[in-house]
Amino acid sequence: MRGTLKFCSMTWAMTRTVRIPMARWRKVTVPSGCRLLCVTPADPPPTGDRYNVSRLPFSEVTAQDLNYFEQVVPGRVVTDKEVLKSHNIDWLRTVRGNGKVLLKPRNTKEVSEILRYCNGRNLAVTPQGGNTGLVGGSVPVFDEIIISTALMDQVISFDNVSGALVCQAGCILELLNQYLERQGYTMPLDLGAKGSCHIGGNLATNAGGLRLLRYGSLRGSVLGLEAVLPDGSILNCLNSLRKDNTGYDLKQLFIGSEGTLGLISAVSILCPRKPNSVNVALLGCESFSRVLQVFTMCRDHLGEILSACEFFDAACMKVVKKHLKLSNPLPANNFYVLIETSGSSAYHDEEKLNNFLSKALDTSLITSGTVATDQSKIMSLWALRERITEALAHDGYVYKYDLSMPVEKLYELVEETRIRLGTAAKTVVGYGHLGDGNLHLNVTAESHSDTLMTALEPFVYEWTAMHKGSISAEHGLGFKKKDHIHYSKSREAVNLMQKIKRMLDPKGIMNPYKTIPSSE
Repeated sequence: MRGTLKFCSMTWAMTRTVRIPMARWRKVTVPSGCRLLCVTPADPPPTGDRYNVSRLPFSEVTAQDLNYFEQVVPGRVVTDKEVLKSHNIDWLRTVRGNGKVLLKPRNTKEVSEILRYCNGRNLAVTPQGGNTGLVGGSVPVFDEIIISTALMDQVISFDNVSGALVCQAGCILELLNQYLERQGYTMPLDLGAKGSCHIGGNLATNAGGLRLLRYGSLRGSVLGLEAVLPDGSILNCLNSLRKDNTGYDLKQLFIGSEGTLGLISAVSILCPRKPNSVNVALLGCESFSRVLQVFTMCRDHLGEILSACEFFDAACMKVVKKHLKLSNPLPANNFYVLIETSGSSAYHDEEKLNNFLSKALDTSLITSGTVATDQSKIMSLWALRERITEALAHDGYVYKYDLSMPVEKLYELVEETRIRLGTAAKTVVGYGHLGDGNLHLNVTAESHSDTLMTALEPFVYEWTAMHKGSISAEHGLGFKKKDHIHYSKSREAVNLMQKIKRMLDPKGIMNPYKTIPSSE
């Protein structure tokens, strides 16, 4: 029987259910929860020891240096070991530095004075935003000075006509979105870590996220930026023009540079209008081939209102249920597809979504599903996808791979990895963004194992390169992946990157040991 939309006011405000046999379609009962939960297992060993890295010949911080910093950022020089601890360990608790000083500037001028001094003294620095990165790029490797953007959190201006937002780099993504929603706009970027990540860090890593299918990458949304170079000079490219074809587009150098060329201090970004109608559907599929068919049908039937299309496997559902106590609103399935639509007309969007769901059911591409329009229930559905990373952190030590490849190849790597590792791995999961061919392959074990790492690398990178993919789709290279860049970039490209690094940062003080291999 063909499904039809039905508004149900008894259980959910504005919840839609499709009128088909109850065994195939049920309403959501997922409890909402926090986006990110702090996990506190034992501290990882020092990064230099675990990865056999030698400290470069940078200077060490002296009392005289601390006195100078106190003059530049009075009352915002942190040397307390307990406070520094969380800034020295990444969120996944897989890398640990030994930074002894944390500086908290409030504006670009203070950042400029700090970097000018550090460059003169040959003191290495690590820029740090929300410290939500997953490749070890935002924490020291040794005793680098940590420069936090946490106090650089002011909105500078917003143009209600063009949608151009100008703000400091330390603004938290979720707070920016809340600010914009009051103006009738929204951020073009959405991440699971939105409650903690900083917009400057998003640019520095060229974060992708959940809305890329609808709004494109940050490289297209960012209108301009301001960055402080390693010698303390300020590069002001902070315009808000949609068109500016004068010379090289220098802002693109800093987007995705992971703090190795300078510290992004302010951002100008183009923001779209907030959609009037948002719907989220969670669907169950028997196989990944059906998942791909659902994605194709999504694009054909939902078109301009399709804003996200995510998938995750049964192993992902298992870990979020086990560790976060979230409920699966559907019968058990091998795969799940989460679809979001957003547009200006609720009636138009509902009609298109209903037609899509009816066809997907009639052709047996999906076995079950549920739809939500109420914001709290939408968040509950999204939690099943967004909190997978959090759940995996509870499952044990996590080996994370963020890869892009032709969409039809996405799950083959997961299956081959499971076979390759066998019982050596505790859990192997696959999830990601169908809209941009981005796979998150995650493997958990009780603890870090060199044997397991050897089984995974370079196998994962070789497999990805063989299928013409990239070893980093959206997380960046950071510390963990920098030596594997050759799987995705030619030798000539890497050599040019190294030349740019030497030109802008001849002493190599900006976020050393990260992003690109040393040219020496």
